[in-house]
Amino acid sequence: MVAVMLSDPLDRMFAALAEPQRRGMVEHLSAGPATVKQLAGVSGMRLPSAVKHLQVLEAGGIVASRKVGRTRTFHLNPEAMRTIGEWARRREGAWRSAFDRLEAAMLDAMEEEGER
Repeated sequence: MVAVMLSDPLDRMFAALAEPQRRGMVEHLSAGPATVKQLAGVSGMRLPSAVKHLQVLEAGGIVASRKVGRTRTFHLNPEAMRTIGEWARRREGAWRSAFDRLEAAMLDAMEEEGER
């Protein structure tokens, strides 16, 4: 795991989600809070590895944790999910516009080819 210092919160979120095992942990947490031990078990990794992955997710703002006694429980940070969703929705309009232009260009090209 490479430690990268990113200043933009969105960059930290996407960097945290770039690793498949961390995305798997996020998927599991979407069903509700879970302990480190539970997340390690479903991810098929040892506790120290799971802790490192969870630290990256926590530093990225994706998850938050709470410690009661010796048990640390993680849950998704809903604000992070909203931030990522809003970012994707803002991009969606641009993507649709680009695909519409591509479709129009392809139809024009097919019509020109048919006229020859």
